[in-house]
Amino acid sequence: MDDLPRRSVVVEFCGARGGVAPLTWGQASIWRLTSWRGEGDPYFNMPWVLPVYGRRDLDAVLGVVRRLLERHETLRTNFRPGAGGMEQHVARSGRLVVGVVEGGDARPMTLARRVAVGLAGEVFDYAGELPVRCAVVMVGGRPRAVAFGLSHLAADGGALDLLAADWRDLLAGVAGPGPGWQPMDQARFEREGPGAERGERAFKHWRGVLEEAPRSMFDYPPAVGEVPRFVRVGMESVALGVAAQVLAVRWGVSSASVLTVASAVLLSVLTGHRRVVMQLIAANRHDARIGGLVGPAAQDGVFLLELPADGTLAETTRVGHRQALTAYRHALYEPLRLMAMREELGRERGGPIDLSAYFNDTRGGGDWPDLPAVEPPGDPAAIAALTARTTFSVVGSWEHVDATTAQFITGQARDACELHLLADTAYLPRSTVYALLRGMETLLVRAVAEDVPLDAVAGLCGITPAERPPAGNVPGPGHGSSSGREPLPSPATPA
Repeated sequence: MDDLPRRSVVVEFCGARGGVAPLTWGQASIWRLTSWRGEGDPYFNMPWVLPVYGRRDLDAVLGVVRRLLERHETLRTNFRPGAGGMEQHVARSGRLVVGVVEGGDARPMTLARRVAVGLAGEVFDYAGELPVRCAVVMVGGRPRAVAFGLSHLAADGGALDLLAADWRDLLAGVAGPGPGWQPMDQARFEREGPGAERGERAFKHWRGVLEEAPRSMFDYPPAVGEVPRFVRVGMESVALGVAAQVLAVRWGVSSASVLTVASAVLLSVLTGHRRVVMQLIAANRHDARIGGLVGPAAQDGVFLLELPADGTLAETTRVGHRQALTAYRHALYEPLRLMAMREELGRERGGPIDLSAYFNDTRGGGDWPDLPAVEPPGDPAAIAALTARTTFSVVGSWEHVDATTAQFITGQARDACELHLLADTAYLPRSTVYALLRGMETLLVRAVAEDVPLDAVAGLCGITPAERPPAGNVPGPGHGSSSGREPLPSPATPA
C-alpha cells in the first residue's frame, strides 16, 4: 500500500449521544481474546471492503462515511479500564482521518482488499483510537471502493451485514431512521430484566452440560507438533455441499446441523468418546433487538451429543439438531462469570475442563445458493461423481491459537461447501486433518445412498482412533478456561 499515491482528508462527525457503559457480553468476549493475544497483535482485526455504487464523487462518499460514524455508536467507541472493569466510552463527536488512494488502472475491489489488509495489519490503540480505519480507492478519477480495517470489538460478521446494507441505502439517499439499539443499550439490557434472565438461563445450561461432558475430548498423549504448531487446511467440495443439502431436507434439519453432527461423529471415532462436547459459535441475533445491533454479539454455545453404540447417522443427526438449537439458545451470558464457573467445576472434577473442539458456521444464508443441479435430483451416483472436483489447500499456520485443538469452519464459497479445519498438530497431525476433512465428504456422500451405522464410520472414512490412556479423562490440550474463536470473516458475512 505504501507505493500507491495517497493523501488524507479529515471526516468530522457529531452523533446523537455519547456516554460510558460497561462492556456488553459480546464485547467482553472479544476483549478477553484480544487481551490473550497480547499487545501489538492484530490477529482479531478485520479487513473489509465495500463497493461504491453508482457514480458518486469523493465528497458524497466521505459524507456517507460520516453518517455511518454518526449512526453507529460502535464505530466511535474507545475501550478503557474503569472502577468495575473495562468500559465502553462512546464519543459523541470527533474526527476520523480517511486515506484517499489513487489506484490508476487497478481493479478497484482487488486494490481495496489489498489496502484493507494493510489497515487491519496494525493493532488498535483501544483507549485512544477509533476502532475503524478507512481509505477511499479512486480509479478513473472517482471513488470506486472503500477499504476498512475494523477492530473486532466494533463489529462481528452480523454487524458487517448491517453496515453493508446501511452503506448501500445511504449512498442511494434512501436510508431510514437511525438504529434504535446500540451497544450501550445492549449493556443495560444484559444487566436488568429479560436480558439478565436470559443470561441466567444460559449459565444454568452451561453448568448442566459441563457437569456431564468429558473433561477433555483429547485425553491422549500429544505427539511433537509442527512448527508452527497450528495449521488450517481447507477443502472445497461440491459433493459435500450437495449431499448436506439433500440430507438436510430428507432428515428435516438444517445443513448446519448435518455438518455439525458429522463433525462430532468423526471426532468421536478419532478420540474414542461416545459423548462429544463441542463449542458452537452463535451469532445471537434471533432476538429482534440484537438482530439490529451493530456491534459484536457472537459468543460460544456448548453442544453435548451422546452417540448410541447401535445408532445411525440419520437418527443421531435429528437428535443433534435439537441439541444444537439448544446450544444456540443459551449462548448469551456474562463471560467472566462463566470462566469462573468452569474453573470451579474443574477443581471439583479434578482438573481443567477443556472445550477445544469447535464448529463455526460462517455462512450468511445457511446454504450454498450456486451449487450445480444434480440429475436426477439427489441421485447418489451423480453426487459421488462430484467428489472428483474436490480440492484442498493450506490456508495458514500459527504458533499460538487460543484453545483450539480442532475447529471446523465453513467458508464463504457459494457454489461448493468450503470447509476448513484448524488443528493443533500435536493432537491432530496434518495427515489426520486431511483424513477428517475427506472423511466428512465420504460420510455424507455415502449417507445419501444409505443410512450409515455409527460403528461403520471408522472403516468407511479411514479414521484411525487415537491411542489414549485406559484410565480416561486426563485433559490433553489444557486450555480449560479459554475460548478459541478465529477472526470473523470479511466481507460482510455473519458468523
